Amino acid sequence: MSNGFLKFTLEQIRENGTYASWLEERRLEWSPLIASKLVLLLQGYTFIVITDDQRTWFEEYFLSQINANTTRPLVPFVSLKGIYNKACNTQEDIDLLNDLLSISFPNGYAFFYIGANTGFKFKIANSKAESMLWLFDEQLQNSFYLSSRDKELDYKLISLYKVFEQSLEAVLFSKVEI
Repeated sequence: MSNGFLKFTLEQIRENGTYASWLEERRLEWSPLIASKLVLLLQGYTFIVITDDQRTWFEEYFLSQINANTTRPLVPFVSLKGIYNKACNTQEDIDLLNDLLSISFPNGYAFFYIGANTGFKFKIANSKAESMLWLFDEQLQNSFYLSSRDKELDYKLISLYKVFEQSLEAVLFSKVEI
């Protein structure tokens, strides 16, 4: 990750005002994680969005907004529910799902998971090392930690989306190097 991307992230956080000010102190965790995922996107990866049951509203929000901007190319973010809407209750089910996705997305894919690190939805997302994880109540390597007890959680998720989208646009238009 370049210093330019870190500086750009700080500028975007500050431009978003109090909405995203909480992220300023955590930008050193946020920036490398997001930069690594944007690199995958530029390499042609598709991101498959999964949320726990409490965050389904955010999945709908994210997917409705990510390609709403008509001034930039569409980006490959899709819902797992739209591809495979059956329960994965065993490791074998997860392996079969990953086989299906490997065939379906030959340029590569990763999961984008927002939720607690419990249940099979998390296990599906965690089955790919490249996955982007926004986890609640537990910190894991290569994930972004949030507290499910935070009264401002919904606002924080929306502000994370906004900073992510601004970073995506800047990288796509070569306004900043990763």
